[in-house]
Amino acid sequence: MLPYYGRISSAAVDPIEKKPLLHFRPGGRVFSIGFTGCNLVCPFCQNWTISQDPDAPSDYLSPADAVRAARDSGCGMIAYTYSEPLVHAEYVLDCMDRARAEGLANVLVTNGHAREEPAREILDRTDAANVDLKAWDPAWYRSELGGDLDTVKGFLGLAAERTRLEVTTLVIPGRNDGDEDMRGIAGFLAGLSPDIPLHLSAYRPMYKYRLPPTPRDTLERLAAVARERLRYVYLGNVPGAEDTRCPECGAVLVRREGYRTALENLVPSGPASSACGRCGASIPIVPPEGRAGGGA
Repeated sequence: MLPYYGRISSAAVDPIEKKPLLHFRPGGRVFSIGFTGCNLVCPFCQNWTISQDPDAPSDYLSPADAVRAARDSGCGMIAYTYSEPLVHAEYVLDCMDRARAEGLANVLVTNGHAREEPAREILDRTDAANVDLKAWDPAWYRSELGGDLDTVKGFLGLAAERTRLEVTTLVIPGRNDGDEDMRGIAGFLAGLSPDIPLHLSAYRPMYKYRLPPTPRDTLERLAAVARERLRYVYLGNVPGAEDTRCPECGAVLVRREGYRTALENLVPSGPASSACGRCGASIPIVPPEGRAGGGA
């Protein structure tokens, strides 16, 4: 018996950039469903009212009804997000199979805590994923979050092989904001692919943490460190544009202001690939629906 099967804490239509995913159908909208409960106990959780309380208010939504709602929303994508979807793996798998049959893309937002067999099952049905890599210190991962760094690294390795992967690190002052920590994270991701986008998000006081918010200059310093190994590094939870630029010629490919996006020099070159319209370099961005086709 799965007492929380199909219990949904929230459902909404979001910009895909909110997941955050910046290299998968930029400017698109995604029908998002959330759950209750989590397999971590992060004391800074931004969704703690649902992640740390499995009895938070929820309503039943069958996989058929979830996919029908996603299809009727006109989004073309369904995301499993807000709280930890891997805790509800059986339900997510049922939804993913139905979504694929209806021609919808599956988006997974997760902390990556799953063993290899269920991870493969879910990732083989996932079209794009954002995975939290919360720190590079395994002792801190275990003592502060109740998690296991090696498990997350294994999940990321599988995700890099099977889906469009982006990674988020919430930067917390005095906890995971050291240059060497960032070199470890960036080096590991670059070993999977230097094209994996890394999102460095600013922490704000939340749940049990009362540390001061992350300064923007801390994010900029760590972004410079990460860019030694990664081609696409973005700042999150801070004001300002996060444009995507061509790593070869520097041309702006996607211009962003908040969740508003505009394609500038990004030229779709197929259903799952793009190119720079200025220099022709291959760009690892899945173009928006209806924009696939012609080369640079």
